[in-house]
Amino acid sequence: MISRLRGIPAGRTVDGLVVDVGGVGYLVSATPSVLRRADGASEVTVETYLHVREDALQLYGFADASERALFSQLLGVSGIGPKVALAVVSSASPDELQRAIALKDSARFQAIPGIGKKTAERIVLELEGSLVETGPVPDPGVRGELTARDALVELGYSLVEAEQALATVDAALPVEDRVREALRSAA
Repeated sequence: MISRLRGIPAGRTVDGLVVDVGGVGYLVSATPSVLRRADGASEVTVETYLHVREDALQLYGFADASERALFSQLLGVSGIGPKVALAVVSSASPDELQRAIALKDSARFQAIPGIGKKTAERIVLELEGSLVETGPVPDPGVRGELTARDALVELGYSLVEAEQALATVDAALPVEDRVREALRSAA
């Protein structure tokens, strides 16, 4: 198993990032956080998962072990393959995704391209009790985030647009202020 690569970012392709390790270029399908880290860097370290199929060996790359652990758990959900698992892990931080699972927020997963209602519900159901702990789930803030997101959706934003608008807003603010700040930043 190839668990980690450290090398020179040697380029990008449609399929991912090429990491040169001792003269060998490894093609890694990576999360956006890895790709951002590799931009302009002289060296990059990528946590990896080697997916073995009958006809191919594919490396998937992650910024840290918690992204890789969540990816691995998603592969255990029936109907989820590596491309969909990578899309889920790429959509938000592991903490945010685990909060959505803990709160049974299947709508959060439906907002990800390639995931329908049944698959989103299956992710929540199958991973609910088996999450890798990365810290406590702060219920009041999460409830406030969901309420702020719901308010933006009521105002005509899609789930993805609402979450993107709230991503830069301080989560400690009251719901009304979070919505107001999100509207300002989106305008």
